[in-house]
Amino acid sequence: MTKTNQLLQATATEEAVRPAYDAHSIVVLSGVDAIRKRASLYVGSTGVDGLHQLGFELIENAMDEFLAGECRNIYVVLHEDLSCSVADDGRGIPVALHPQQNRPTAELLLTQLHSGGKFSGYAYNFSGGLHGLGLTCVNALSERLTLEVWRDGNSYVQEFSKGVPQYDLRNLGRSSRQGTTIRFLPDAAIFGNATFSYDRIVARLRELAFLNAGIKLHIEDAREGRRDEFCFQSGVRGLLEDTNRHRKPLHEVPVCLHATLDSIAIEAALQWTSSFSEEISSFVNGVRTHEGGSHVEGLKQALKRAITEDAIFIELAEKNDEIIDSDVLEGLGAVLSIRVTEPQFDSQTKSRLIMPGVAAEVAHLLGDALKKFFAESPQIARVIIGKVLEAQRARQSSRRTGLPTRYLRQEMAQSLAVYRQQFGIRSKNWHESCRWLTDPGLLEAHAQMCEVDKSARMLDVCCGSGIVGGSFGDRVEYKIGLDITPQMRQLASTRLNEVREGSVYDIPFPEASFDIVVTREVLHLLPEAPQALSEMLRVLRPGGQVIFGQTVPFCATDAAWMFRIFKKKQPLFCNNFMAEDLQKLLAKVGFDRIQMSEYLLWEPIDLWIDTYETTALHRQEIRELYYKAPDDVKEVHPFEIAGDGKIRDQWRWCIFSGRKPE
Repeated sequence: MTKTNQLLQATATEEAVRPAYDAHSIVVLSGVDAIRKRASLYVGSTGVDGLHQLGFELIENAMDEFLAGECRNIYVVLHEDLSCSVADDGRGIPVALHPQQNRPTAELLLTQLHSGGKFSGYAYNFSGGLHGLGLTCVNALSERLTLEVWRDGNSYVQEFSKGVPQYDLRNLGRSSRQGTTIRFLPDAAIFGNATFSYDRIVARLRELAFLNAGIKLHIEDAREGRRDEFCFQSGVRGLLEDTNRHRKPLHEVPVCLHATLDSIAIEAALQWTSSFSEEISSFVNGVRTHEGGSHVEGLKQALKRAITEDAIFIELAEKNDEIIDSDVLEGLGAVLSIRVTEPQFDSQTKSRLIMPGVAAEVAHLLGDALKKFFAESPQIARVIIGKVLEAQRARQSSRRTGLPTRYLRQEMAQSLAVYRQQFGIRSKNWHESCRWLTDPGLLEAHAQMCEVDKSARMLDVCCGSGIVGGSFGDRVEYKIGLDITPQMRQLASTRLNEVREGSVYDIPFPEASFDIVVTREVLHLLPEAPQALSEMLRVLRPGGQVIFGQTVPFCATDAAWMFRIFKKKQPLFCNNFMAEDLQKLLAKVGFDRIQMSEYLLWEPIDLWIDTYETTALHRQEIRELYYKAPDDVKEVHPFEIAGDGKIRDQWRWCIFSGRKPE
């Protein structure tokens, strides 16, 4: 047989085996079946985020009743059987037979996609749910769901399983109550072992209470016996002050703006802080838009326009100064809430608003309001514009390749100033901010590296609370701490013999003053790590020892992923050293007899990122980096995600020892 014939025969055989693509290949799924088949398409994921999206869908439906002026209380309960219920005292879902479908309207809302009272424009002026998917998605993805309605003087009930009614809607008799309760148990076949987080739902309810003055939001966790109630009258300003409570404002009074035009109403509260990152919380009809969208773009345009056209800016700016969005946003804390009819979101999860016309309206209305505010409050305007110009000039100076030395010195000074402020604020709950600070095994791993006489004189540089130096116990005779932060020096004085003020870049001691220098988890914060190590070498006596601990990647595979996590957690983070990098650095600076030990520690990430320097947006982004970690990272870097979304990460600590040549 020729080669050509062999190929033809092989092709014919493949055609015979290949399944036919014809009319029988096309599968038509019902609405409920389609949701169950492709759950992520409707609720974002089949993990903990998608699970919570179900609860938020019901909460937002109840909030729509409040926005319509028909509801005053919303109740959320996390039950012991892992189900969740959301109740309101609104009008109650309609139960009469639908004129076209000849089925109870309540049943249609729970079983048919794109059904709802928000398409007609009569029942709701402003609404967060306009896709007609929410209730049906919750029902389809629930192992069981119970609907209770109190309306028109009667009580009704109907149960469903995986989106399918178990019996017709039942009238239970007369009742004076009014409203709706939906209790659902998420289907474990869809969401696995994911469970509801009380703290996550509480955070959402707090936002809604601030944004909707007068609503009372109640939550109870029957699993742990916790309960809370929220009702605020302070609006977006109150939410901003709550968001900025751990940041240092540059102007005490927030900039509060209100504007209305036709079918859009805007509320905004703005406050610039000494931080280097921005935090903009944006909402559309009460729904948080995590990824911003058209309204946030409008805000940015308004800020840039109002600032660059202000007389103070023109007075202070240098010729040819140009500002960009990052200059305006640096240190900004903002809450932007708009009400708009028929909003258009990117998906059912409503994470981004996609309405170009809204961007122009927000830019125009807020731009005019900001210009008026600046004219009436010139002192606040001067502070804000000064912050913007400072950010702009720092950005420009960083690009001046002809002045690299000057730039590095400027960066170092900025880092020390931010370090002093940041860790001063964090000193209040320093030891509760993560596990590694006080972990006895990690502290002992440092102390076990000690090879000097008991009569040794120790320097704990960047000592923090002095806990590392203190862990050496009687291995050394005298311990001195060094830190630039007054609050940390106060803490360290309870553990060390003596504490001084000073910088690691310019240690205030003469050469050969110490037998041993120790530190931990600081080299990644230092723009000039070699200079810091050189200073440690300088103050050591010949033969003296340096010991320091550092978190490092497991290998090159997880290094970039870890850098993104650490940088979002800690803006000062600048060095993502590998273990071999640190060994080479020690040798290059002049140390010899270099040794390394390793210690693995499970770190609770949700605790670690809940700190002053980490914005709420960055906390969420860090969680996303874990939830969506690449497969090759998972193979080399151990971490765990619990059913409620909480994360534990195994950190690789390397403890290094080096000697000053004799």
